[in-house]
Amino acid sequence: MRSDDTIAAIASAPGAAEIGVIRASGPRALELTSQLLGDESLRMTRQPTCRESSIDLARCGGRGRLTVQAYVWPTQRSYTGQPSVELRVLGAPPLLELVLEELFQLGARPAQRGEFTFRAFMAGRLDLAQADAVLGVIDAADFEQLQVALKQLAGGLSGLIGSARSELLNVLADLEAGLDFIDEDIEFIGRAELLARLGAVRQQIERLHQQAEQRMQSQHRNRVVLGGLPNAGKSTLFNALTGRDAAIVSEVSGTTRDYLSLPLQWDGIDIELLDTAGWMSSEQAIEQAAQQQRDDQLQRADLVLWCRAAVLSDDEAALDQEHLESLRASGNPLLVVRTKCDLLSPESTACSIGDLSEFNVSSRSGAGLAELRAHIVASLAEQNVAASELVGSTAARSRESLRATIESLDRAGQATAENLGDELVAIEIREALEHLGQIVGAVYTDDILDRIFSRFCIGK
Repeated sequence: MRSDDTIAAIASAPGAAEIGVIRASGPRALELTSQLLGDESLRMTRQPTCRESSIDLARCGGRGRLTVQAYVWPTQRSYTGQPSVELRVLGAPPLLELVLEELFQLGARPAQRGEFTFRAFMAGRLDLAQADAVLGVIDAADFEQLQVALKQLAGGLSGLIGSARSELLNVLADLEAGLDFIDEDIEFIGRAELLARLGAVRQQIERLHQQAEQRMQSQHRNRVVLGGLPNAGKSTLFNALTGRDAAIVSEVSGTTRDYLSLPLQWDGIDIELLDTAGWMSSEQAIEQAAQQQRDDQLQRADLVLWCRAAVLSDDEAALDQEHLESLRASGNPLLVVRTKCDLLSPESTACSIGDLSEFNVSSRSGAGLAELRAHIVASLAEQNVAASELVGSTAARSRESLRATIESLDRAGQATAENLGDELVAIEIREALEHLGQIVGAVYTDDILDRIFSRFCIGK
């Protein structure tokens, strides 16, 4: 893509709309727009401005005049880092095509896929991670994905990578200063400090790498797993939340020996709801297999709903609390649900168990189900936004660079621990810096740019 000519394209979504947008950018953007609108003063504009004008459709083969709002950025402070204009007109596709064709006749050329954002990157207005985020905003399928993309576009990931690169550059500077004075036995950074600083950066990069791996799971659904003692009302709650009689319900403890799952979508969030076997001890092979399946599902859960019957004996309450604390120790996100609350007195209300909120529900009457569902959705949405700094396309592109960075840092740490020469440690740190630079575009190749911008639509 050349950046020394003027490009134009329709920048609004395909199809008819009240308003359509045509974008032009490049050295002659103001000149060509001035000719199109018949307003020579426009090319003399020195400040960003919005001007209402019109186009004589006779020059486009039509009749009458078309009202236009022209948003003008005459300097390098535009999105692309070049003089740019956006024309907002009636969003009828034939009119947009007429106006765009006239710009082509005046000297603009059709923009290629992602060329406006490519120019923004080349001008230093965006880095590659932010360019990925532009596409993430466009392609966001729900509010959660939009929030992650906007966070990355605002520089969330770039700031983390920039912080890691800055720290590695500082470490490298200390090492190389020591190499310059090696004959004078001056130590600018001790081995213990070097190990600690490399370890801190590695921990940060490892967290990003784990997020990249998680984002690569296609069609990821939030796994909400029902757990609890036998006969805690899990299957009845499963049926109530799904609106189906999918799980077998019985007063006999241990009815559920396998897990059951159903896909759901609540308020735009994809959920896989799973009912599992109750916690019980047994020497029978089939029941031990059920317990193992349950443990596997709980470990993979994004949220565990711990079901606790409203009425328990003292022994049952003690056993329930023991299993609950065991689950908490494993680090699973937890929500306690007190089931069968139609058996309680009207004065009983939801309470708290330590820092765990407890919800009273009755699957039989439906009491509390709406509040429980709303809390599940809010908890998952909060987790998902907080848990990821990367849009999916960035995860796909950067996970190999993050993995290579971790390997370089591991080798640097090993060389440090074995008291090898500082020059060997410095080589590995430079390798790590190069891999991190590929994520934000401080280091890039034509192949990397092609892979990123070829996924954009024209006009972006």
